Amino acid sequence: MTAQSYETFLTWLYAPGDRPEVVAKALDSGADVVLIDLEDAVAPDRKAYALDATAELLAEKHPVPVHVRVNALNSPRAESEVRRLTPLPGLGALRLPKVHGPADLDRVSDWSVEVPPLYALLESALGVEHAYEIARHPGVRGIALGESDLRAELGLANGEGLAWPRGRAVVAARAAALPPPPQSVYPDIRDTVGLARSCSQGRALGFFGRMAIHPRQLPVIEATFLPTAAEVDAAMEVVGAASTEAGALALPDGRFVDAAIVSDARRVLALASRRHGG
Repeated sequence: MTAQSYETFLTWLYAPGDRPEVVAKALDSGADVVLIDLEDAVAPDRKAYALDATAELLAEKHPVPVHVRVNALNSPRAESEVRRLTPLPGLGALRLPKVHGPADLDRVSDWSVEVPPLYALLESALGVEHAYEIARHPGVRGIALGESDLRAELGLANGEGLAWPRGRAVVAARAAALPPPPQSVYPDIRDTVGLARSCSQGRALGFFGRMAIHPRQLPVIEATFLPTAAEVDAAMEVVGAASTEAGALALPDGRFVDAAIVSDARRVLALASRRHGG
């Protein structure tokens, strides 16, 4: 996974696989990644149609990366979905729900000759416990929490009890040299103030970007995760100082700057260029 992917995949928009017209709007929404959902968003009697419609869409490539969330890996549908979709040119990646450990990923790899990048959802206590082993699997390009199912399994009344799993997911991803995980979805599409507050909390924990369920959430997510003017100014000062001196250095205000801080400052400036279309 390259640094460019880190900077590019900021907004991930879900669209139900049995609603081709909604998928079409998602592709034109400005989201960085469109996630076609064959699992929770599709009723059982619509799943066959959802797979057919998705396969038809993925018969050609699209300007926006298209990922597909298949059904639970222990369900009879998952294998047939993986086998049918993986050869298609428009498939950018598979999003795998309820991954409990590396064996689940091995099973998916056995279902197809050429498996696309895999993104694993940690939605159980067992999945969180195995977060690093999942993240370091050779087929995995990213991990994320599925907070709704995880909260239900843990018996949590609210999100406060997810502080440790959230930190665990962030650390596991970075330890495996993956990008920081995106936040799980914010379910109230009308509460943009609450969404912005939640995104700020997630950013402070080390998440990068967020999955969304409606296009109106995308500008809020992007605005929250992109650097502020003050952060850009600070990054420019760091990078400017580093360009004139080698090794560790101190800024005029006394702050100590080393290679890691310079690298982070350059990442901030790269993100800032996205805001300005650079």
